[in-house]
Amino acid sequence: MNRMKSKSFLLGLTFLVLGYGNKVNAQKKIEKQNLIQYVDPMIGTAKMGHTYPGATVPFGSVQLSPETDTIAYGLNGKYNGEVYKYCAGYQYEDKTIVGFSHTHFSGTGHSDLGDFLIMPTTGKLQLNPGVASKPLSGYRSAFSHTTEKAEPAYYSVFLEDHKIKAELTATTRVGMHQYTFPKSEEAHIILDLTSGIYNYDKKNVWTFVRVENDTLITGYRQTNGWARTRTVYFAMSFSKPIKSYGQAAQEKSVYKGFWGRFDQTKNFPEMAGQNLKLFFDFNTEEGEKIKIKMALSPVSSAGALENMKKEVPGWDFEKIKKQSQEVWNNELNKIQIETIQKEDLVNFYTAMYHAFLGPTEYMDLDGNYKGLDMNVHKAENFKNYTSYSLWDTYRALHPLFNLVQPARNSDMISSMLAHSDQSVHKMLPIWSHYANENWCMIGYHSVSVVADAIVKGNGNFDKEKALQACINTAKVPYYDGLEYYMKMGYVPEDKNGASVSKTLEYAYDDWAIAQAAKKLGKTDVYNEFIERSKNYKNVYDAKTGFMRPKLNDGTFKKEFDPLDTHGQGFIEGNSWNYSLYVPQDPAEMIKMMGGNDKFNVRLDSLFSMHLPDKYFENTEDITREGIIGNYVHGNEPSHHVVYLYDWTNSPWKAQDKIRMILKKMYRNGADGLGGNDDFGQMSAWYIFSSLGFYPVAPGSDEYALGSPLVKKGTFNLENGKTFEVETVNQSDKNVFVSKVLLNGKQLDKPFLKHSDVINGGKITFYMSAKPNKKNY
Repeated sequence: MNRMKSKSFLLGLTFLVLGYGNKVNAQKKIEKQNLIQYVDPMIGTAKMGHTYPGATVPFGSVQLSPETDTIAYGLNGKYNGEVYKYCAGYQYEDKTIVGFSHTHFSGTGHSDLGDFLIMPTTGKLQLNPGVASKPLSGYRSAFSHTTEKAEPAYYSVFLEDHKIKAELTATTRVGMHQYTFPKSEEAHIILDLTSGIYNYDKKNVWTFVRVENDTLITGYRQTNGWARTRTVYFAMSFSKPIKSYGQAAQEKSVYKGFWGRFDQTKNFPEMAGQNLKLFFDFNTEEGEKIKIKMALSPVSSAGALENMKKEVPGWDFEKIKKQSQEVWNNELNKIQIETIQKEDLVNFYTAMYHAFLGPTEYMDLDGNYKGLDMNVHKAENFKNYTSYSLWDTYRALHPLFNLVQPARNSDMISSMLAHSDQSVHKMLPIWSHYANENWCMIGYHSVSVVADAIVKGNGNFDKEKALQACINTAKVPYYDGLEYYMKMGYVPEDKNGASVSKTLEYAYDDWAIAQAAKKLGKTDVYNEFIERSKNYKNVYDAKTGFMRPKLNDGTFKKEFDPLDTHGQGFIEGNSWNYSLYVPQDPAEMIKMMGGNDKFNVRLDSLFSMHLPDKYFENTEDITREGIIGNYVHGNEPSHHVVYLYDWTNSPWKAQDKIRMILKKMYRNGADGLGGNDDFGQMSAWYIFSSLGFYPVAPGSDEYALGSPLVKKGTFNLENGKTFEVETVNQSDKNVFVSKVLLNGKQLDKPFLKHSDVINGGKITFYMSAKPNKKNY
């Protein structure tokens, strides 16, 4: 575990602000605090958090982290459920490390990546990882958490079976390794290009390696996985000349060509095949350090080498670690807080850390990247990003970026527009990574990200083009039931599954498009999509009071259980939760469901009722830890629900529940997350809610108020202004809000404008142990 330093909560450590491109206004100097001490990358590495503990920088292309097993995606020709635990490659409960690979997703519920696994070993050369029950059966090693250390941009561990201390750090495009060896004439560095996350036979399409000289290796790996045409190039440099090298014998092919004249297993400088496993031999003295730089590129090994030369020109490991940690500290200081308990500081800044892991930069330093059309493009006047888990992140992560990462968020949207240009479907991303659309999950939530930026005045991109891209995306008839939705006003369950979820999410996305059109003065577009946004009413069954699957003939599906997730027209949620998914019009939804009193009872019941195990025991990403009553915080469709009380006559009912969720779903320790972090969405919910407000409907310029956890919080905004969150009488018992002042004036409604935040100022929450049952 990362041992937190026992210094004062607020140390004044001043660093220079590192600018982001040329588009960010110079930020006024702020008193920087040493905030990396509160980040624990081990949080979420146990159970279903699916985070990784390794070294990376904010939004970095390289995520250099340990793999703790080699569970295959398939078992006897079928999906192996055990692999789900390894979406990030690491599980805290494991006792062995297989090696350290350079690409990972954070907190996702599906996976890919795990490129270029490196493992240092001593003794007899072994080129297979072996099995966890018998570590000595392969190149893996036992390890102990007592020797493990994880910090932002740094990870270290002692590999017990090889007596090697492993240390990792990273820049945006380069992973740097430092291995301290014992005295040995049998020291090896394994480079396993067959290893990957969610691996299966023939996932590797091709691998290629050149030994350029006695310290430099180049090559690439192409895979067919979640991204089906993904190619990653590398340049790998050693700090010490290689004594000898080679590869494991490859599977025999019917066609052999004329390569058989060479012994390619040892000291042959050109290697190619579907599955390469390489070794590099050294002699080492006691305590000798061998360092490795592994640079990545989406375009070429030459691009990777240039990235290496510019980002890590030398071999000073500690210098790179320090520089990268300073970058992290600058990012974390964008929000400075004070809390009552230190554990809340750890939760908050770890959430900030997780929120800033992605999307990730996807281009060489010269701006070149591979596009969706598999051609090389150059990012002009923006940084290109990849890995958009939009079904998750549109809800709170991108709205958070509009506050504290506006320049990056604008570049992310420019990247989405480039994706649309390169798409043969002319669609914005659904869930994309590494120049591929993987079509995961439902909706077209990139339009929400675009609309939220336009409405909030963060549209440093071609807004007219962006709106047209949104319209195009919402009108592709062959995409996931859209032809029925556009024709009938709903998706029929007997024509397309998860129909209710799709209808509801399409309706919200259409509302978001309407808001962008309204902001840009496009009345005809606004009218068209605001009408489409009302389609949620078409799947509401007034007799049962639930959203319910409707069939192609216009009738509701007869067999219906509102507690069940499977076969009921929903995805990653049941009707109890999804029936509350009308974030674009809560007031109308409440009226539709019987008014304030009935709706309050409904929300109260959601949090107090019991959901039997049978309703989630076959859902791999939900466990009891992620559930409060029937409120499933571990899955995103519920994330706005507690704030719906603000649209009733009892906004106070949200306040104690928000504080309960903050305490129950987010804790210190490896098992501290109540579900997948989902590329920062869970963390973004925590950040917003800790500060007292939340974006219920991205695309709106309003936030709903809640109950802040912090004593004080300060947003250090990119425009040079600050926005302060202050609490009076804050305590663990004082979870209710008696009144709220904005710049000294009392609010009469539980809402906050985005402009109030971005223009700077102060909001003050007066806290109490008793609820104020009167309206604001």
